[in-house]
Amino acid sequence: MKFARSSGILLHPTSLCGPYGIGDLGTEARRFADFLHGAGMRLWQVLPLGPTGYGDSPYQLFSAFAGNPLLISPDLLVEQAYLDAADLARLPAQPEGDVDYASVIHAKFALLDRAFEKFDAGRSAAFESFCTRQQAWLDDYALFAALKQSHGGEAIWTRWERGYAFREPAALARARLELGRDIERHRFRQFLFFEQWRALRQYCHARGIRILGDMPIYVAHDSADVWSNPELFRLNAAGDPEVVAGVPPDYFTADGQLWGNPIYQWELLEQQRYEWWVERLRAVLQQVDLVRLDHFRGFQAYWEVPAGEPTARHGRWVKGPGAKLFTALEAALGELPIIAENLGVITPEVEAIRERFGYPGMTVLQFAFGNDPQGPSFRPHNYVGHSVAYSGTHDNDTTVGWWRGTGASTRTPADIAREQEFTRRYLRFEGDDVHWIFIQTLLASVADTVLVPLQDVLGRGSEARMNLPGSLGGNWRWRYQAGDLTPELQNRLRDLVMMYDR
Repeated sequence: MKFARSSGILLHPTSLCGPYGIGDLGTEARRFADFLHGAGMRLWQVLPLGPTGYGDSPYQLFSAFAGNPLLISPDLLVEQAYLDAADLARLPAQPEGDVDYASVIHAKFALLDRAFEKFDAGRSAAFESFCTRQQAWLDDYALFAALKQSHGGEAIWTRWERGYAFREPAALARARLELGRDIERHRFRQFLFFEQWRALRQYCHARGIRILGDMPIYVAHDSADVWSNPELFRLNAAGDPEVVAGVPPDYFTADGQLWGNPIYQWELLEQQRYEWWVERLRAVLQQVDLVRLDHFRGFQAYWEVPAGEPTARHGRWVKGPGAKLFTALEAALGELPIIAENLGVITPEVEAIRERFGYPGMTVLQFAFGNDPQGPSFRPHNYVGHSVAYSGTHDNDTTVGWWRGTGASTRTPADIAREQEFTRRYLRFEGDDVHWIFIQTLLASVADTVLVPLQDVLGRGSEARMNLPGSLGGNWRWRYQAGDLTPELQNRLRDLVMMYDR
């Protein structure tokens, strides 16, 4: 698919500012859309929008189909008469600069419970229609969420009573009876999320802004997806993974990355004409306009690690479904607006699949000046038009943090000095405003699409990093603050966007 020359900002909704401890789909989301529109930008990239589980990561979700209830706007609930203003006044104060997930989860879910109490007194036709339309995934997700809640929220589904864990009909019938109200509570939260998201997306479309979503290749083991479709994954008799996903050691990580996600039974999926994947992508495309497909190389060959290994070192490459999957997806859904995340160990076979289907790949300017084997292709003089150029992503340091070398890194002081010297010579600048040099260089390039994390637009350092792969705790917390999106900043972006026909 051909992408028009355009630009945008990467910002997950949790990072929006606001008074409730976490960004949401209400007023500040619309203000951010207005900021993009005023800056002449036409894309808003978000991370996966599902309910987060382990480590609060949007790449470890309780469902590949559901939405994250933490993103529901309390202000919109008041407007819709699900809550009173007094309910919001009783909320505890929350930090503005980052997300304290434990506190936010407690406060937000209590608020949603109050909204459910009022809703339950008079259900709406819109809710019933939503439940009917989304029944294929909603019933299993709501039951999974209610069972998880009844087990204290912590225990993975394989540790539940056997009847629940292995979906014995009598046990599930009993659970639906005993947990009926909780099941409805989770259906209601999904209804609220999708209604608010639909309204926000319409608001963006009215301003000429498209939403770029993100779809992880894998799903979490502790998810409604694996619990309700265990035959699609390589699990043992106890329901635990036999092998798990990751990536091998590389320039960035000496031990590789051990993600822990279960591996698909690709042979069975092929026999089923990839129906589960078709429905998964269909659901994502009902939420967003374009999709960044994470870890694209894993579809050609994936790194498989025996379960129980402490690192990803002792894995092996295994052939994936390759072009057969994308042939099936396009046969069912038509031409796909996919961006392929082709970073890491990329082979000619991976690129052949990407090019066959016309999916643009990614470049990351921050990786252009060091020892990354892909470095030469990330330098703007080697860009091709049909590509998506980033200053950085959610998984690496901010541009200013990278430049200063103050964040967590495997680079030595000598590495940093060499990168800085090369960067200055290549980009021909002397000052320290490196983030604006990066932004201008990308916007001037031939790449059809340019995306910049908001942290780079704001010139934030390593303290604003969104995620440090392989680390536990402290990730996915960053938020910008009220007053950060100034008219001066908007005008500076707009001048560059107009200058370079974006």
